[in-house]
Amino acid sequence: MKEYGTRVVAGVSPGKGGSLVSGIPVYDTVQDAIKEHEVDASIIFVPAKFASDAVYEAVDAGIKLIVVVTEHIPVIDVAKFTRYALTRGSRIIGPNCPGLIVPEESLLGILPPRAFKKGKIGIVSRSGTLTYEVSELLKDRGQSTVIGIGGDPIIGTKMQDIVKMFDEDPQTEEIVVIGEIGGTMEEEVAKMKSEGRIKKHIVAYIAGLTAPKEKRMGHAGAVVYMGMGTFDSKINAFRKAGIPVAKTPYEIKDLLLKV
Repeated sequence: MKEYGTRVVAGVSPGKGGSLVSGIPVYDTVQDAIKEHEVDASIIFVPAKFASDAVYEAVDAGIKLIVVVTEHIPVIDVAKFTRYALTRGSRIIGPNCPGLIVPEESLLGILPPRAFKKGKIGIVSRSGTLTYEVSELLKDRGQSTVIGIGGDPIIGTKMQDIVKMFDEDPQTEEIVVIGEIGGTMEEEVAKMKSEGRIKKHIVAYIAGLTAPKEKRMGHAGAVVYMGMGTFDSKINAFRKAGIPVAKTPYEIKDLLLKV
């Protein structure tokens, strides 16, 4: 992140306060760090056992953007800290996510910089690896912002929230949604588009076409509820909303050109 241009001003690791890592000062607590530095975002890499405490500490310090890369955090813990963050005015991206990038400006996460170039396409994705692949395929056109929201059943910022922000962002002209089976976020995006709450063009891709029914696949969030969250239900919702759906990631670029 530092090499990419992100201003990484401090690290926090209890018991290692006073040390330096790649020229970055390390503190024992977030409170110690914010006394010495202006901080507007935090990224959490610590193991699942300690991740919740790290989130609470960042929220209590008044940090407004918190990216949680850690996976395998218990769902009940995620439910508690996402609600707590919401009441304190902090936005959480993740958990179990690759983070976000504004190409050629700033990186907050583990996304590979080579896949991104400054442009006008906003990408929101539930899958880390597909985020990189689709961005690479669209690299000649470039991206405004790319956000991996995470694949857990409960996440801090939902797909429909990001799509709405892209719709209001003057730097974004087109939106790419990368979804997968399970959950209902994609259906919610389609509903917003149908109701006219999203004005910009959207192109979608849904992973999970060949997933065996009744079998848990990949992400913890890939769970189907009473007919909602299936591959077919998402595809049908997008089509009814007039959102083109790519059959493979490679078709996304062609659909954007047609739009």
